[in-house]
Amino acid sequence: MDWQRIWPPLLGGLMIGAASASLLALTAKTAGISGILEGILTREKGELGWKAAFVLGLLAGGVGLAFLLPENLAREALRPLPMMIVAGLLVGFGTRLGGGCTSGHGVCGIGRLSLRSILGTVTFIAAGALTVVVARLVEGS
Repeated sequence: MDWQRIWPPLLGGLMIGAASASLLALTAKTAGISGILEGILTREKGELGWKAAFVLGLLAGGVGLAFLLPENLAREALRPLPMMIVAGLLVGFGTRLGGGCTSGHGVCGIGRLSLRSILGTVTFIAAGALTVVVARLVEGS
């Protein structure tokens, strides 16, 4: 087993789990990114402070990664911009349709043994796999 390749994602997963469990234990709130972002955009009363801090922390983590380990980030877009825009819109639509995103359902909901979240996460993964297959067929690769 190559621990040099395994420990970074393992540590990241442990940190995500600890952060979402801490948020739930301390505030009784789940770390669903789409719900947090929606709360910011709708200026949800009494929630704006912690939700804004959460999103700023996510952004700061990305910026920190760009400075500390830039080799881990893509140097150019992996797909054409129009395809990425359509993909982003479809993800947003799916998030609304599914009542949450992979962070809310996959990280927080499964941890709470929510059947709805388990089924949602299975659906997300299946739809993602199908999307990869279709995209590769369309691109001819």
